[in-house]
Parts: sequence; C-alpha cells; structure tokens
Amino acid sequence: MGRRIRRWTAGLALVLAGLGLAAVALDRLFPPDLSRLADLSPAVVDRDGRPLRVFLNGEGAWRLPVAEHGPVDPLFVRLLLAYEDRRFWDHAGVDPLALLRAAGQNAASGRVVSGASTLTMQVARLLEPHPRSLTGKLRDMARAAQLEARFGKDAILSFYLTLAPYGGNLEGVRAATRAYFAKEPQELTVGEAALLVALPQSPTALRPDRFPERARAARAKVLDRALEAGVLTGAQVREGNGEPIPTAREPALMDAAHLAERLVRTHPGERVLRTTLDGPLQRAVQDLARAEAAGLHEQAGLAIVVVDNASRAVLAAVGGPDPLDDRRQGWVDLLHARRSPGSALKPFIYGLGFNDGLIHPETLVADVSTRFGDYAPRNFDRDFDGDLTIREALQRSLNVPAVAVLDRVGPVRFAAALERSGVRLTLPRGVEVPGLPLALGGAAVDLWDMAALYAGLANGGRVAPLRALADAPRAEGVSLMAPAAAAQVLRILEGAAPPAGVVQAQEVRRRRPVALKTGTSFGFRDAWAFGVSGRYTVGVWTGRPDGTPVPGHYGRNTAAPILFRVFDRLPPEPGGAALAGMAQAPALLRRLGGGDGGPPALAADPPRLIFPLDAATVERMGEDEPVILSASGGRRPLTWLVDGRRIATTPVARDVPWRPDGPGFARITVVDADGRSDSVGVEVR
Repeated sequence: MGRRIRRWTAGLALVLAGLGLAAVALDRLFPPDLSRLADLSPAVVDRDGRPLRVFLNGEGAWRLPVAEHGPVDPLFVRLLLAYEDRRFWDHAGVDPLALLRAAGQNAASGRVVSGASTLTMQVARLLEPHPRSLTGKLRDMARAAQLEARFGKDAILSFYLTLAPYGGNLEGVRAATRAYFAKEPQELTVGEAALLVALPQSPTALRPDRFPERARAARAKVLDRALEAGVLTGAQVREGNGEPIPTAREPALMDAAHLAERLVRTHPGERVLRTTLDGPLQRAVQDLARAEAAGLHEQAGLAIVVVDNASRAVLAAVGGPDPLDDRRQGWVDLLHARRSPGSALKPFIYGLGFNDGLIHPETLVADVSTRFGDYAPRNFDRDFDGDLTIREALQRSLNVPAVAVLDRVGPVRFAAALERSGVRLTLPRGVEVPGLPLALGGAAVDLWDMAALYAGLANGGRVAPLRALADAPRAEGVSLMAPAAAAQVLRILEGAAPPAGVVQAQEVRRRRPVALKTGTSFGFRDAWAFGVSGRYTVGVWTGRPDGTPVPGHYGRNTAAPILFRVFDRLPPEPGGAALAGMAQAPALLRRLGGGDGGPPALAADPPRLIFPLDAATVERMGEDEPVILSASGGRRPLTWLVDGRRIATTPVARDVPWRPDGPGFARITVVDADGRSDSVGVEVR
C-alpha cells in the first residue's frame, strides 16, 4: 500500500512538473502582446511635467500612460476595485468565487446576467482585443494567469488605467480626465471618479457628452455599490450624485503648439518630451499673443520667445497666435520662419566694432548722404542728421553709420562670425557673398536664432544655442565679442527710449533696465523687437506669414509695445544698476576713421543739461505751455533731441522750448558742435 502511494505521489509530481514545464514553454512561446501599451500618444510637457500638447497615437486615439505608483487619486482606485474586482489583490488573475457566483446567477436566470472577468482578465482583452465568446473568455483567463506570473499587481493596474476605453478615441484615465474635466487624475472629485469607473463598462452607450442621463445612472450605480462595500459614506454618495455631468469634451491641449510639433517631429519614438517651458508663463504669453493679434492686420501673424539668460532655456515660445486660424496661416511656425531682420543686427555690427577697437560709443560718425561703391543707404525717415556719436547712431538706428561701421568690420567677416556663433543666414537669391546691405536686413534669419544672439549679449558676448528640452546639455557657446564690447552695446540700448504709448515708470526702469532694439524690413514686411534685461531676453516678430507688406507697421510701433507687455508678465528681478554714462572716446577714436577729417579741438567744458534733471517729473501747465530745456557748457551750436528726434538747433542760446506730445516718458539729449552730449530721462505728467 505504501509503495503504491509513493508511486502515485511520484507520478503526480511528474505530471505537475510536466505541466509546469509546459506552462513555462507556452509562456516563452506565446508571450503577451504589449504593443498597445507601447503605442502611446506623444506628449510634450512643461518643466514641471504638466502636458502642453498631446498628439494622437498610431491608432488615432488619445492614449496617455499611467506609470506604476503614478499620480492617480487613491479614491478612484478604491472605487474601481470595489466595482470591478474586490479581490484583485488576492487572486492570481482568475477569481474562482466570482466564477461560481456568475455561473449560479446565469443558470438561475437562463441567460448571462453577470460576468466574472477580473481586472487582470480585462487587461488581457485590452492588450489583445477580440469578440466576446467562450473561447475568448478562456483565452483571457490563460492570459490573466500569464500576466500575473510576469508582472506585479501595480503594473497590471497601470496597464488597465492606460488602456481602458472612455468613449470615442479616449483611452486611459489620463486622457479621460483631460477631455472631460481638464485636470489630471489625482485631482478628481467623488462624482468624477465614479463616472470614470462606470464609463469603460459601455464607453459608447455611456458617453456623457452624448448620453448624459445614461452616464448619470451608471455613476449612481457605482456610488451605490461603493456605499455597500464601505468605500464611501452616505454623505459622499449624496455629494457625488449631486455633481454635474460633463456634456462636452474639453478642447485638445494646444499649448506651445508649433514648438511641440517640431519637437515630436525631430524626436520620433519619444513618448514624453519634457521641455524647459514655464507652463503658466507660456499660457499667459499665448493669451497676450491672441489679444495683440486682434489689433493687427487680419492676415498678420505674431511670434514671441522668452529666454532665461543664464541657462539659455526657453521659458515661453509662441509660433503663431492661433495654429487653427487659416486667415493668418496659423499652421506656419513663425519662430523658425526665415525673414529679413531689418536693423535688428546693428547692435552686433557695433559690438564687433567695439571689440576690434575701431570705434567707441562716443566716436563721432557722419550721418550724411554717402555712397559705398554703388550702394547708397538712407535712413528710415529719408533724412540725415549730420555728425553724432556712435551711441546716438545705435539708439536711433541710423543706417549710414551702421553701414560705415560694417564697412570697417567687413561684411564677410561679420557674416562668418554670426555663422560661427550658430546663427544661420540666408542670402537673397543670386547673392553669393555677404555685402553691406547685411547691416539693413540683407539676409534672412529666424526669431529663434536672433533671440540666441541677444541672449549672448547678456552673457558677455558668448552666443549659445537656445535650449527647449529639459535634458538638453548646456552648450559652452562661442564668443562673438568680448564682455566689455557686449556691455557697451547693452548700455547703449538701455538708453533707448521706450516706444510711444508704453508707460514704464522710472522706478521700474531702474529695477529692470531693458536694452531695446527694433527692426523693420524693407517694405514693412517684418517688424521685430528684442529686449534684454538682467535675467531675460524677449524677442517679438510680427508680419504676414506670406511676406506681403503691412504698411504703417514697423518694429517700434508694432513689435516693441508687445515686447514690453511680455516683460510686464515676467517675474520681478533683483535691482538693476543705474545706466552708466559713457567715457570720452580716446583721441584716435574721436571720429570714425580718425586722422584727417577729425573734429577741431574740443571746448573745455562738455555740454550738460541743467533742466530737467535725470529721473525728474515734468508737470505740464497747459497744452500750449512749453517746457524750457536748459543746458550749460559745450561748443555752439547745440542740437536738441527728444527720443532721438531733433527738435531744435540753437547757435547761441542755451535754452529751448519743448512742447511734449503728451504724458509719458521721454529721453532728452543735447549735443554740441564737437559731438559731445548729455542725456536725461524724464516723466511728463
């Protein structure tokens, strides 16, 4: 008898071992197909991981991942298990008690009234969809056991939360919470969680945006069962039943639409792309762009980029006011559209001139009708201003002085320096060698590269690529000019008057001085503005994407006001230094080129404005009552300018009347016959 029992036991062990080996072999031969888990919607997220834009996956669905131990409301998980699979944590993929219960109920009623699918069995069917049948159910049971053997419970739960259907092309709880509630799944209310538990039961028939009453009834059923299971209290159930049912899906996320599309296109296969963008700032700048576009030509576009100077990280990027606006060709990525920069490259021409020792901010230069070979540039206002300093020429963006300096620096060398810094220039068709028109926009460049250039000024003249991805390495960059030259350029541009209508209090200007430069391409096709503060660089472009002129719109009156409104939305910065004055130019640099043709001996005392004083507030007594400007020193005649516009030349008198155009801020400058000057900034009330 004992021998028989031992033989029977040994045979049973062999059978079990054979079954085990067969199961292992079958598992190896027929592993579960996890390809649907890999086919996720590419998502571009901000620096905090919040989604900015999500794209359809290969099946045309919105399918977002939910990682193990991911941010899903624990209450939602408790409701899900109470409704779908109370013994989820205890069974091995198939629940025998549920099978017995379902068999008894179905036999008693003569029809199928209850299923016995565990959550793991549902995952098996979501991974490999198939028609409902007995064969399919058996396959689900086998796959469920296989999944339980291969993966932990947390992983299986995350599979379900990633693949569960929620109506239409929504798959996974994150896609559902974004579409129905515009939130993440860790922020659900009781009613929202119960509705999302109910929807996968019949996602088409229970869609709340189509059948709200059916969805309400299904939610109530989930809440009642949760009450029976002790998961919810009566008060929570009443609260959940009282919540509204969403009757429409939220619009698809389209934040940073153009940048997100470019990143997904250039990083195929990446499912989550974490950017450097500041989500709240990105949305604020987008809203500003839409509002500002409403005041532009109906077919005009608008692009904005905000850069953190220290890290070169892009904090906000708007490639167009509305990517779905066909009138404005909204699909065009204006961040990377190659356009003429107008005068926006001038600061870098002067910067190389400072770097080479060719000029000084107080070097005199003649703004007169000049021919450079067969090229004869003119100013924006079609006039000339005579002798003035390099500082004034840059602040007023005069054309002849910039071309004269580029002639000394060398246009080929200047273009090569930009290219070496990572800035791509596109010359006009038929032009093979960069020439002097480069100073006035004679090559195309995009807003992205221009912003990198201006951020380089804030980094001692070292230009590095902008970073849009959080894990992108910080490039060391290339030195375009020495730190001293970059500082001189910034100081000059900080002294440029803000555009008309922009109110910037003196105290704000002291806390955050903004170095401003604008640009306008030939024919009013492109309007640019760039601003550099201690912490940020902001670039703005406006114009029509198809290159059609927009007469009357130029950098100073169109792009620059938008730029200052962007700065208004940026966080405060530590106190900035007051604008420093410019030292007198060395003798050899008193005039561009030096030597013959230089100015006569300088008067003993340079000109000095004695009224009004810098940072003063000037009260207007009446519309026709002038403000008397007064200066001392300097060699006559004196030339008086307000915001770079000449208002008078006085051969003898030291006073001149000025009638302000209206309240706001103004920069007053007096220049003597030797080109020496003094400036003050005032507020007019």
